[in-house]
Amino acid sequence: MELGIDLGTANTVVSEARRGIVLDEPSVMLLHRRGSRRERVLAVGRDAAELLGRAPADYVAVRPLHDGVVVDLEVARLYLRRVLRAAGRRGWTGPVRAVIGAPVGSTTLERRALVEAAEEAGIRPVTALDESIAGAVGCGIDPLERRVHMVVDVGGGTAEVSAFCFGGVLAHRSSKLAGDEMTLAVHRLLREGHQLHVGELGAEDLKIRAAVADDEPIVVQGRDAATGRPRLVTIRAAEVAEAVRPITDEIIRTLAGCLDELPPQAVTDVLGEGVLVFGGGSLVRGFSTDLERGLGLPVKLAEEPLTCVAEGAARALRNRPLLAAYGRS
Repeated sequence: MELGIDLGTANTVVSEARRGIVLDEPSVMLLHRRGSRRERVLAVGRDAAELLGRAPADYVAVRPLHDGVVVDLEVARLYLRRVLRAAGRRGWTGPVRAVIGAPVGSTTLERRALVEAAEEAGIRPVTALDESIAGAVGCGIDPLERRVHMVVDVGGGTAEVSAFCFGGVLAHRSSKLAGDEMTLAVHRLLREGHQLHVGELGAEDLKIRAAVADDEPIVVQGRDAATGRPRLVTIRAAEVAEAVRPITDEIIRTLAGCLDELPPQAVTDVLGEGVLVFGGGSLVRGFSTDLERGLGLPVKLAEEPLTCVAEGAARALRNRPLLAAYGRS
């Protein structure tokens, strides 16, 4: 089995080399903790996410990554084992090879932790590949070309820009502000602007709905901050976009610093082709327009912004020169 894995802070996407996307689920795992006994996995992915804010006290929802990197090897190992099972490992008797996306700004130690967790979950061999490179490959770009390409990846835990050419990264910038902070901004809008308490899923759902709404009213259900009773409020997409804008503006300011490191000819290449943007955060209303204004370069949204990293990672498995240039084992 040959897999490309986008193990994101918010979502996990797995692409199989022959079948395409075989898993697309939230990066959440529900554990049952009782006293000092070993934790037991109760649910992963969408099943676990649906229990956020609903599960009993001794049920704990955890995420395998924080800000795009592994913080608990045991949790990551347990999660990846369940991911392999959900992706069809149970009916597969041969070895599992995989390329896993990693933030371009991650350290050698952080990449090693990701690879180690994957190996302990039963993936051998496994290679960590920059998510920006994997996403570019998934969109049909060849990172080995003698031409500079620039991509922006806005995930749940990190937002990154990377410029690369002929097997090497010329410049990159990373921001810890990303999709999760956008969700928190929506949560604050509801709590402070409308005196409405909602859970994590409610704020995330509103952010997603506002991204595709044509400014028609969006109805949100929650608990009234004053009375504690259920209440409905109506919000327009433009109001959500305005609440998220300080986060997106800061992300763009951080990423724009990448341009200072590029030689003039590289800027010419990017100006002619444009900046490719992908990741869940790229779908936020107005983000592409603001990014284009902040970079001073044309910006285009990937056709499959949520799955291109996993798809590119799967394609990279059979491209040895690419893995030799950009991969880390």
